[in-house]
Amino acid sequence: MNITCSNCQAVLDAARFDTSAYGNCHSCNLPLRVLTFPALGRPLPVGREGASLRAPRTASCYYHTRKQATVVCTACGRFLCALCDMDINGQHICPSCLETGRKERRIKDLDDHRTLYDAIALAMAVLPMLFFFVTCITAPLTLYIVVRYWKAPPSLLPRTRVRFVLAALIAMLQIGGWGYFGYNLLI
Repeated sequence: MNITCSNCQAVLDAARFDTSAYGNCHSCNLPLRVLTFPALGRPLPVGREGASLRAPRTASCYYHTRKQATVVCTACGRFLCALCDMDINGQHICPSCLETGRKERRIKDLDDHRTLYDAIALAMAVLPMLFFFVTCITAPLTLYIVVRYWKAPPSLLPRTRVRFVLAALIAMLQIGGWGYFGYNLLI
């Protein structure tokens, strides 16, 4: 992990960390003293149970005061034990920030549901056939949904685009039927 200067964002030399004396940034000469979290250079523990505190100077978890902190929350900076750490795409997030990010949709890679546009398109193509006169409206809408959401993620589970293809074919047949009906009506 790179630690940068708060003024010029230059990457700082690790030899300057955790010393009692101030040193200057090699880029902007700002006097700096860098004190790092003790677990910064350590690998993450394998287990998820969280280690008990061992030394009085060891940081504790924000949520479990008797557990040793292993990482810092990327969003809020709270110290977290291995049990509270949620690793999402390389970012360590605490339970509170995860819930806030889920509610406010700030965490882009956290999907807990998806709209199944292929099922909507197929239902819009098939169900109005019970009342054929409605298909003059629903068939073009079905084609719009198929084209608009073709590249949308289909589902959290693997799914094919067969429903989209079926919906488009049925909608085109309905539009063709309306065209044939209109042509025969005019003749």
